[in-house]
Amino acid sequence: MTDLAQTLPQRIRSFIRRQGRLTPGQEVALDQHWPQYGLEPELDYDFSQVFGRQAPLILEIGFGNGDSLAKMAAANPDHDYIGIEVHKPGVGHLLILLTEQGLTNVRVYCHDAIEILEQKIPDHSLAGLHLFFPDPWHKKKHHKRRIVRPSFVDLLNKKLQVGGYFHAATDWQHYAESMLEVLSASKGLKNTSLSQDYCERPDYRPLTKFEQRGLRLGHGVWDLIFRKV
Repeated sequence: MTDLAQTLPQRIRSFIRRQGRLTPGQEVALDQHWPQYGLEPELDYDFSQVFGRQAPLILEIGFGNGDSLAKMAAANPDHDYIGIEVHKPGVGHLLILLTEQGLTNVRVYCHDAIEILEQKIPDHSLAGLHLFFPDPWHKKKHHKRRIVRPSFVDLLNKKLQVGGYFHAATDWQHYAESMLEVLSASKGLKNTSLSQDYCERPDYRPLTKFEQRGLRLGHGVWDLIFRKV
């Protein structure tokens, strides 16, 4: 008898779980503050009830250590944010920032972002979706692991509100060119760049320390912003 697990198609993962070691502070934050900020992937939520209001909902995939997400949430208190990150040290660090700053407009998943998008985010509910500096999978044989591919664009079209936007940023030119090609092929998305390629970094996207160092060294960064039509 054939093993069912061998016959089912395998989802291509766009990430590797590099858990690293939790600092004592991150461990305490996860233990004490997850009930306040954490979202469980097996549960269904009404996000207006989670946040206690109706507000534009922004989702960020792969927020890293959470510095940029916390800055955006603090600067835009009239928006609600959902962050998704698979690496627990980054989640713990974000919980520390949220607690220290008393931010109430952020909630967090520690899970596969594509599964959350597919199964837990209502259609036409997002005002924006951010993807900042995703793994570029620069080796050609790994390009299939890149998160921005046609199936992801189909998800964008389902989950974004009309007028909602997708904002990606990368410091890998080849990935920027690939994303531009894939996104431009969608009839449901319109490039906000007047030149139909890349945008200037908008004020709402904070510069990371890594990005600042790269810019000083002359490295490029490419921002793409497409809007649902």
